[in-house]
Amino acid sequence: MNESNKISVVINTYNAEKHLEEVLQSVKDFDEVVVCDMESTDDTVEIAKRYGCKVVTFPKANHKSAEPARTFAIQSASSKWVLVVDADELVTPQLRKVLYQKITEPGCPEGFYIPRQNKFMGEFVRDFHYDFQLRFFIREGTEWPPYVHTFPTVQGRVERLKADKEARLLHLMDETMHEYVAKMNEYTDNEVEKKREKGYGLGALLWRPLWRFFKSYVMDGSFRMGTRGLIRSMLAAVYQFVTVSKIMEQKLRDDLKEKE
Repeated sequence: MNESNKISVVINTYNAEKHLEEVLQSVKDFDEVVVCDMESTDDTVEIAKRYGCKVVTFPKANHKSAEPARTFAIQSASSKWVLVVDADELVTPQLRKVLYQKITEPGCPEGFYIPRQNKFMGEFVRDFHYDFQLRFFIREGTEWPPYVHTFPTVQGRVERLKADKEARLLHLMDETMHEYVAKMNEYTDNEVEKKREKGYGLGALLWRPLWRFFKSYVMDGSFRMGTRGLIRSMLAAVYQFVTVSKIMEQKLRDDLKEKE
C-alpha cells in the first residue's frame, strides 16, 4: 500500500479495560494501532500489548481528561492519516471502508468530522441525533488543545463526512445520572480554565442554557425520544448554566483578590 494511504488508529487510555478488547477488535484491520496510556493501574496495557498495539506512555500527573495527552498520542503514530478513537468507541466496518476510500480521492480534505452515535439511558440515540467529532485528519501539524471538549487544529481543509449512515463511531458509554452529574462537575471545572476570559454576565447565564436546550430538544430532534429526550436536553442546559456560573464565580473571586 502507498505510504500516503495508510491510517493509524490512536487511542488514549486510562484504566480502560472495560471496553478495550471490543474496541481493539473493531480497529484491528487498520495499518497501525497506537495506545497512549496515562499510567493505568488495571489491565489496559496488557490488553493493548496482547493485540499487538504500539504502546506509549503519557504521565497521568493531575490530568483529569485525555486532552493533554492527545497531541503526544497523535504524533506517536507513523501513518500520514490518523483516526482518533476513544477507549469506549467502536469503528464500524463501513466507516473503515469509507475512510480508506476518501483518502484516495482527488482533492481530499485534510480532516473529517466523523458521525458518532451515543447511548443514553440504556439505548443508542436514534440516527437523527449523531454528534460529529473531528477525529480523522493528517498527522503532520495537527495539535489538540489540552482542554476537555475541544477539537484539534488541523493544517488544511476540514469537512463533515458524507457517507452511508452505517459509517460511524458507536459510543458505548452509558452513564447513570449519578455518573453524569459527577462528570459534569469535573468537566465544567475544566471549562473554567478554557473560557475564563469570556466575560460572561447575566445574559449568558440565561441565554446559553436556553439556547442549548432549544438546540438539543428542537433542532437536533431530541423531542422524538420522549422522556429520554427531554431529560437529555435539560442536562445539556444545566451543563451550560453550571459552566457560566463557575466562570462568573471565578471572576468575582479574582476581583476580590485584586481589591485586597
